[in-house]
Amino acid sequence: MDLSMPQVTWSEFGNWLVGTPLAIIVTILLAFVARWALLRVITRVVSTATSRHEARLAEQPKARHAVAVGVANERHVQRTRTLGALLRSTVTLTVFGVAALTILSILEIPLAPLLTSAGVGGIAIAFGAQSLVKDFISGIFMIIEDQYGVGDVIDTGEAIGTVEDISLRITQLRDGNGVTWYVRNGEILRVGNRSQGWSTAMVDIAIAWDEDVERARGIIRDVVAEMAEAPPWDDKLIEAPEVVGVESMTGGAITIRVVAKTVVQENAPVQREIRERVKIAFDREGVRSPAAFGSLPPGGEGRV
Repeated sequence: MDLSMPQVTWSEFGNWLVGTPLAIIVTILLAFVARWALLRVITRVVSTATSRHEARLAEQPKARHAVAVGVANERHVQRTRTLGALLRSTVTLTVFGVAALTILSILEIPLAPLLTSAGVGGIAIAFGAQSLVKDFISGIFMIIEDQYGVGDVIDTGEAIGTVEDISLRITQLRDGNGVTWYVRNGEILRVGNRSQGWSTAMVDIAIAWDEDVERARGIIRDVVAEMAEAPPWDDKLIEAPEVVGVESMTGGAITIRVVAKTVVQENAPVQREIRERVKIAFDREGVRSPAAFGSLPPGGEGRV
């Protein structure tokens, strides 16, 4: 029996070195170069999309839309960067996956049994992780469609609160009591966004039945017009408040409605300010409010 080691010439060693190891090294280098190039393209696309959106918003008049423009731009930047991060992860996984399969092919490892086993395993995992896959798909569509963003106040059906964090699997909310809710994206069947675009401030102002409606409406118009030009309300109001008219007549009272379009989540402060200013104006002009329990006291001193 011949136990001597096989003799390998420098020429054979060189052919082997030029073959398999070099091919593997080149494949790895090409994978890193391809990943770097694709990530650079994604970064450039994200940067271009963000800058173009900022330019379009900058062309809008900012007298009363400065805050709204800022919020819209922030939401767009956040969504674009999130999609960019998702694309980067996808590119990295795809490039290195293809590189790994190429290296296995270079090493002459049969891929058919491996891919078959991976396919069977993938099916088994898919059945066991249906809810996880559903969460991820829902998260991707939620981000693409810009249903809500961090800082928005939303109603998911399960919880109502301010969005603190968004991932592809869960959405983290904090409600008015300070409780943190973790809601799976796949379980969100409907979303009510209270912070997207703009909000509506609606104020109903009651006056006594025998008051002059036109006079009261004129006072309210003057009040809201002055408020629309006064800081900081000029930045919180997208449009000047509108006195839409008499909303109801009941119980010895006439109710006049005021409607205003405001920056998101600023409707409550605007409503409080309108009530306070109208109260002061009515006191100054002697406009009476409905008396308690539907009856006028002597002299009719009920006031708003």
